[in-house]
Amino acid sequence: MTLSAGEFVGRYEIRSRLGVGGMGEVYLAQDTKLDRKVALKILPAEVASNQDRMTRFVREAKAAAALNHPNIAHIYEIDEVDGQHFIAMEFIDGETLRQCIR
Repeated sequence: MTLSAGEFVGRYEIRSRLGVGGMGEVYLAQDTKLDRKVALKILPAEVASNQDRMTRFVREAKAAAALNHPNIAHIYEIDEVDGQHFIAMEFIDGETLRQCIR
């Protein structure tokens, strides 16, 4: 499900799509409560509907949230709103890994 600029996922206002991968789409969004930019990863419905994949997803999000390192994006929240499962994480402006290794 592709989201457009101006749409909301909970308190997050979508600004633009940053990329897509095997575990969903990532958007630049604005946290309207804390007034900060975040990277919002939206899980596809096929992932969210599979209990094993959701268990793995939550476990990985918890493990990432437990890490505290300047080179790892901080996890702010994992939640579900209106059937959309997502992770809100620190937005780090810069090149992607793919761009760096070219």
